[in-house]
This record gives sequence, structure tokens and C-alpha cells, in this order.
Amino acid sequence: MLPIQLFKHDKDLVLSGLRKKNFKDLDLVDKIITVDESRRHMQLEYDNLAATLNAAAKNIGLHMSKGEKHEAEQLKEMVALHKEQSKNISQKLSDFETELQDLLVRLPNLPHSSVPFGKTPEENEVVRTGGDMPVLGEHKLPHWELAAKYSLIDFELGNKITGSGFPVFHGQGARLQRALINYFLNYNIDAGYKEYCPPFMVNEASAYGTGQLPDKEGQMYHAVEDNFFLIPTAEVPITNIYRDTIINEQELPIKMTAYSPCFRREAGSYGKDVRGLNRVHQFDKVEIVQLAHPAKSYELLEEMVSHVEHLLKNLELPYRILRLCGGDMSFTSALTYDFEVFSAAQERWLEVSSVSNFENFQANRMKIRFRDGNSKTQIVHTLNGSSLALPRIIACLLENNQNANGINIPEVLKPYFGKSMIS
Repeated sequence: MLPIQLFKHDKDLVLSGLRKKNFKDLDLVDKIITVDESRRHMQLEYDNLAATLNAAAKNIGLHMSKGEKHEAEQLKEMVALHKEQSKNISQKLSDFETELQDLLVRLPNLPHSSVPFGKTPEENEVVRTGGDMPVLGEHKLPHWELAAKYSLIDFELGNKITGSGFPVFHGQGARLQRALINYFLNYNIDAGYKEYCPPFMVNEASAYGTGQLPDKEGQMYHAVEDNFFLIPTAEVPITNIYRDTIINEQELPIKMTAYSPCFRREAGSYGKDVRGLNRVHQFDKVEIVQLAHPAKSYELLEEMVSHVEHLLKNLELPYRILRLCGGDMSFTSALTYDFEVFSAAQERWLEVSSVSNFENFQANRMKIRFRDGNSKTQIVHTLNGSSLALPRIIACLLENNQNANGINIPEVLKPYFGKSMIS
């Protein structure tokens, strides 16, 4: 959530940032400023009335001590009248605060100055590429055919048990999933991230804190009776660990990692681009999250990008890193780098990770603060990244490493998988 002070001191910055993010309802900015001014006037009226009541209470005591009962009774009548006014003003003030909050949560985060202009994925900026592009023969197979050939994944069984988009991994396919999860977690832990095993459902306050609500209700599975939401990523429960917390400055940065299944409705997704593991409703992912000092968050963002990049290098996959344009960024992000891996059989790039700096947007909602050396509290910056999402990584590993004898396992995964080849 954007801080209200920003609207008062730099309205033009807010408007230019919203335009870069391709946000349409710019009239919200003036509405927010108007409601905030009304709230401030009402707060001043309430404070003045409270001061009058406090002074009257003291004078009543003074008159009573002097035996001036008549004057004291007159003041009591005035206090009773003002108390009723105070209740009315307090209710109006509460209404203004609620209205202001409802307006603020409808605005996305502002983009960093380095974010390129653009509205579509085609306008994202390629930062760098890496890895060798595989050369496959004319008999190359897409991952869904390889999964059937080597009995790794059963898409129809998942459809029977639950529905489309819920694949069943079994045998060597399940083993590959487990190998990747363990490797990713160990890699993150060795880099200083503390491992968590969080709940896979969250309450409304947690979903609101990281920005899933009120922006993405339609993309989340909702357990209506208990008002819980199945998590779309471990970022949601992990970041909320520190909701309503004041951290000592010396503890920053706080680095956390977690494995979780992720649940996304992906409403409206259909066609050849969502076949197999390209887009599913339940998938496994390992996440990294950092809580950072505002002065160091962009340095840490680059560190996280390098961290994920080395994972892809170790998996020997061809990749590219994109800086997302304003119109392709998430509601909550200030700057996002996407990682894509080349799928040799499908001959297309598949997104496997996003690494983002949210600055203070999420932390402002969650009231995650730190106490600096002057004992003043400030809002932290939050960052997160996929490290990594498994479905498309598995798709590319299967496709890019296929040969006449089977599917080669990258060197770094062999100790986790226990074999050098799927056959």
C-alpha cells in the first residue's frame, strides 16, 4: 500500500508511476487526496473538541473546590453536549479512515525508475542470456510425451482424482520432483536462508498483507466456510511471519526459504500454450524471501537475481533474464526480473522464476518495521523470488536432455536423484 504522505508531497510522481504501470483509474488519486483532506479536518476538529473537554473537566474540579456549584453544573451540561458531538465526530472520522483505506488498497505499487515503459510481455527488456541451446534431432518429443513414454507423470489420472491441471507424478517423475526440491532448499540454506515449513492455507489478513487481496481473489482457491485461502506461493505465509513486528536493525536482512505446493485457479487459461506442465493449478515451488533495510534492498535484489541465475547454470539450462515493463508487472512489485528457460522440443521460452522488490508496499500493509540506531521505527522493504518453480523446470529438463537412450540427469542433481539417467 502506498503511504498517504506520498500523495500530499508528490502527486505527479504517483500519477507518472501509475501511468507507467498502465493503471487506468487515475481519478482515484484525486479522490484519495480529497478524502484525506476531509479526514485531516475531522481529526483537527476532534482534537480541538477533546482539548476543550479536558480543560472543562479541570475547571469543573476547580469550581467544586471553591464551592462554586452553579458554575460547575453549567460546565457539566456543556461537557455532556460536547461529548455527544465528540461521538458524532469520532464516527465520521472512522468513516473517512475506512473510505481512505478502501481507496488506497485499490492502487498498485509504483514502478522503480529503471522499469521500462510498455504494456505487453513483448516489450520486456532482455537483460542477459546464458547457457547453451541444445540441438535435438528430428524425433524430439515434448515433455508430455516423454512423461508418458517413461511413465513419469499421469495427467489423466490427475483429471480423474481432481480435475484438469492437477497432474500426478509417480515413479521416477516423483523422484525427480523430490530431488529438485531438496537441491533447491539445500542451495538456499547454504546461501544463508533459514528454512521454514509454513501452512499451505492463510487467513484473509495474510492474503491482504502480501497484496493478493483485494487484487487476486479470482485467482485463489477459497475455503469459504473457514474463510481460508490456499496459497498461490510460499511468499504469502513466509512474509506474514513478521506481520505486526518491530525488528532490530542489526537483524536485517532476514532471509527465509520454504518449499510449498502452490494453488492457482488460472481462470481463462486454455490452448496449446498451457499443455502438459506449461500451466497447472497445483505445482511445487521453493521460494526465497528477504526483509531488507530500504537503503540496501536493490543491492539485495541483484544478489537474489544472481542466486537464481546460478541455480539455472548448475542445472545446465539455457536461460534469459528479463526486466519487466510497467504494464507486465504485478500489482505489488516495484521492479521484477523474470527468468525464462528455453524448451527445446516446444521451441519456446518458459517462465520459471520471478524475482521482485516490493519496496515498502507489502510491509506498509503488514506493519513490518525495524528500529534504527536512533530508536525510530521505519518500514522495511520486502523481496521475494522463485528458487525455483518446478513444472516448467521439469518440462525443460526432460525435453532438453532427451536422447535415444533416455533422459540425462544434470551432474548437480545426480546425488539427489540417485541415477544418471531416466530410462
